[in-house]
Amino acid sequence: MNDLHAGSAPALRRLLDLLASGAATEDFTDVLADARRRGAPADVLGEIDDATWQALRVHRTLRQHRRREAELTALFDTAGDLAASRDLDSVLQAIVRRARMLLGTDTAYLTLPDEAAGDTYMRVTDGSVSVLFQTLRLSLGDGLGGLVAQSARPYATPDYRTDDRFHHTDVIDAGVVDEGLVAIIGVPLLLGGRVIGVLFAADRSPRAFSPDEVALLCTLAAHAAIALDTAKALADTRSALAELNSANELIRAHSAAVQRAERGHDRLTDLVLRGAEVPDVAAAVAALLGGGIAVLDTEGEPLAGRAAAPGAGPAETAAASRAEGRAVRHGGAWVCAVLAGQEQLGTLVLRGRPDLDDADRRLFERAGVVTALLLLLRRSVAETENRVRGELLADLLTAPDRDPAGLTARGRRLGVDLGRPHLVLVAEPGRGGVGGGPAAVRSRLAGAAGRYLFGARGISAEHGEAVVLLVPDGGGGGGGAPVEAGAGAVSESGAPVGAAGGCTAGGTAAGDVAQRAAEQAAERLARLAGFPVTVGAGRPASGPVALAAAYAEGLRCVRALRVLGRDGEGASAGSLGFLGVLLGDGHDVSGFVGATLGPLLDYDARRGTELVRTLRAYFDCGGSLTRAKDELHVHVNTVVQRLDRVEVLLGQDWNGPERSLELQLALRLQLLSGA
Repeated sequence: MNDLHAGSAPALRRLLDLLASGAATEDFTDVLADARRRGAPADVLGEIDDATWQALRVHRTLRQHRRREAELTALFDTAGDLAASRDLDSVLQAIVRRARMLLGTDTAYLTLPDEAAGDTYMRVTDGSVSVLFQTLRLSLGDGLGGLVAQSARPYATPDYRTDDRFHHTDVIDAGVVDEGLVAIIGVPLLLGGRVIGVLFAADRSPRAFSPDEVALLCTLAAHAAIALDTAKALADTRSALAELNSANELIRAHSAAVQRAERGHDRLTDLVLRGAEVPDVAAAVAALLGGGIAVLDTEGEPLAGRAAAPGAGPAETAAASRAEGRAVRHGGAWVCAVLAGQEQLGTLVLRGRPDLDDADRRLFERAGVVTALLLLLRRSVAETENRVRGELLADLLTAPDRDPAGLTARGRRLGVDLGRPHLVLVAEPGRGGVGGGPAAVRSRLAGAAGRYLFGARGISAEHGEAVVLLVPDGGGGGGGAPVEAGAGAVSESGAPVGAAGGCTAGGTAAGDVAQRAAEQAAERLARLAGFPVTVGAGRPASGPVALAAAYAEGLRCVRALRVLGRDGEGASAGSLGFLGVLLGDGHDVSGFVGATLGPLLDYDARRGTELVRTLRAYFDCGGSLTRAKDELHVHVNTVVQRLDRVEVLLGQDWNGPERSLELQLALRLQLLSGA
């Protein structure tokens, strides 16, 4: 026996070395073959054969353990990837890559269902070289994947193209052929008994997959299912968090809007209770909304803030706001009609805010309501005060010298200082296009005069056949806008042209202010009343007696405008040429002469010429050039040249009937005054 063991000892030691080194299976059979070649006895060969068989069993067991160890390591690594990664793509890519590595296949891939399209698609591939295969979409129930999804069980085929256990389609088969796949195994991704995808491994040559390989792939598929479920849970959680954050932002924004609305409401209420004016409300709303606010009257004139730029708040936009009962967008501004019932009192214009949320829009609209309330209050107070002031004005015009001091005191109590210069404007309805009786028309004109003076310190009242307006000198109504002083219209020659076709008389600043006030009043009263209005202005005056005289002068101007066929215009005595000299109380002869002959007098003074003397001789000789040259002792060409110069300075109409009458009157008055 000892001899037997001694003969087999080298072979047994070699088998142990092979086991320790992890040699291939073929190396173990070589040990028995070597013993036969050396001529070992039969009993020694039998012992070596038994030892070889036992060594192979141990070898297979060790190999299985190593494979299981590698599989467990891969599974642990996959689990670690799942725990550490939040990126679903990277986790699924790692699972597919490990499936291909552990099974030793040419490729591996994973498909997921597309619920919207009603099919499945390639989610991840590893080892694929075919674009057609990578973009395959499979109808439910087709191919090996369809069989796995329907049965919720793994399936493997050594040769896909010849296997008839599943439904082949041209599209799937074309993709498999393009990839060159032959052996394919697919296992389901199960989640709560429901198939949510399929994990595949495939070779480009025939191959039978062992149960261990199927089990390993099923384990990886389970990890993939967990990864998908975790990713869905994370996505749902992120979505829920995003919705919560969005809801929180909405709540925060709504809360801020409510607080801002409360502050705005409190601010506007406080302004109303403290008796604030429209500009105060506009300033408060501008501060609350962070933009520029303008309050316009029904004609677009500013009551607060700057006037609207062209197109910034047209009538159609205000009408749209009125129709909708809310603020509307127009260009770069927001417009809100200021309404009292169906009556429009004005318009709010907000600039500098391209967009308004609901809270700010409601605040802007609430400002329109508050503005309407203030305007109604102001109008009510103004109407009451104007009624009382109208009584004062009637007494002033009827009997100014009865009690001048008493009238002045009454005016002071009503906020009207009669001791300061005022303009008296006399307004009468035009004769054309006015419907209704005289009293109704005059009443409409009186209402228009009240709105015209709204916001100013002037007063108005019906008196006789006219409506009389008493305006502080420098205020032309319409919110107290000052009347601009100017020199009137100018002819082509540079001479001031009078409104009656002659030169402007009374070229003083006071005459200019009165003329400007009359023109503005005629224009705006016509718009407010809806029919033409003729306005005459007296010269600025102070004190009851002087104001009554100014009224008489304004009334004479209105009568003169009617006689001249100039209904619907405004004028002062100073703008009526020689009629103004006759109608005005001041009889400003030197002013009339200066305004009429001024360009000629200045030219003669500068050049040493005799244009005035030549013009006088021409008129005295009945317009005869021959007689005029004899009168002047000059050549007829000289007379013609001088008259050409007169035309340049006075305008082409200097020799017309009305203009020549004014010029001859001015020449006579110049001689009478000794100028």
